[in-house]
Amino acid sequence: MGKKIALGSIGLLLILIAWQWELVSYGWMQAKGQLTILWNTKPVADVLADPAYPDSLKQKIKLIQEIKRFSIDSLGLDPSGSYESFYDQQGKPILWVITAAQPYQLVAQQWHFPILGTFSYKGFFEKDRADQQLEELKTEGLDTRVGEVSAWSTLGFLNDPILSSFLARSEGSLAELIIHELTHGTLFVKNSLEYNENLADFVGEYGAARFLAQKYGPASVQYKDYEAAKVFYGRYDEHVLKGAQLLDSLYKSFKPTTSVAIKDSLKWQTIRQIVVSSDTIRDERSQSRVRSVKKGRLEKLKLPNNAYFIGYLTYRKQQNRFRQEFEKQFNSDFTRYLTYLKQTYPSF
Repeated sequence: MGKKIALGSIGLLLILIAWQWELVSYGWMQAKGQLTILWNTKPVADVLADPAYPDSLKQKIKLIQEIKRFSIDSLGLDPSGSYESFYDQQGKPILWVITAAQPYQLVAQQWHFPILGTFSYKGFFEKDRADQQLEELKTEGLDTRVGEVSAWSTLGFLNDPILSSFLARSEGSLAELIIHELTHGTLFVKNSLEYNENLADFVGEYGAARFLAQKYGPASVQYKDYEAAKVFYGRYDEHVLKGAQLLDSLYKSFKPTTSVAIKDSLKWQTIRQIVVSSDTIRDERSQSRVRSVKKGRLEKLKLPNNAYFIGYLTYRKQQNRFRQEFEKQFNSDFTRYLTYLKQTYPSF
């Protein structure tokens, strides 16, 4: 009897795997990629004690440790075992993320994952698999985009390592990144990707400014450059979000009888206008900063498609909402605000 039950269970498992082979295969790829990284990390203490690593690298690692302590002690983010190990990428990207959208609607392609919920992007540790998925989406007529990812959070399920690519960042950018990812480990609402990413962006920027002011002082180059960058990218955010509204209005004006040729012509004409007009965005960053970072991200992308605007809406659309809520309802008291968010929005 026991043998029959065991054989029946195995049979059901095989049927389930065959039925959901794509999901099982994808899950295995992601697990293998993540575990490969974790298997090849080194404890931070070993890196700091190793004379083979340059002092400049060690100083950035020590800075990450300071940022993490600040995040827990001063911001109230949850304690975490992340960023206690180091992974050397050897100059190679290790994760790619794809996004996709309808060609004449700002509607994102959605992917559903057990436990974690619904996402409007999909990550790949294998570039070939990402390219294959991208081609399939293009065949379906969707606008697509693929980008390398510099960091991600496993939401506390695993201890995320410091990646070697982190260490090329400025102090402000590094603080924002670490606090952003630690925010995901503190509060992550299922099936609410836009909320999660906008919140993590808000906390990352707020926390980075506080950290820089505390460590270097409000008159420091580090703090001033970071604040100038925030002002510039705030203007850039506004420009792109207005562009997204312009596109959305255009798409809603299309009639069922509007030809594809006319739709395409109006679509790319509008996107070109958004790109060209980005040159008017004022930039007060220091000249060295401007030279190291291209003035507008749209310049690099030439003519972005709907997938770019969808990605931007996912990360930046609700920034003003969080800022206004924090300042007006909680009088800029971050401890009270974070407590409210944890109590109001159930998280993993």
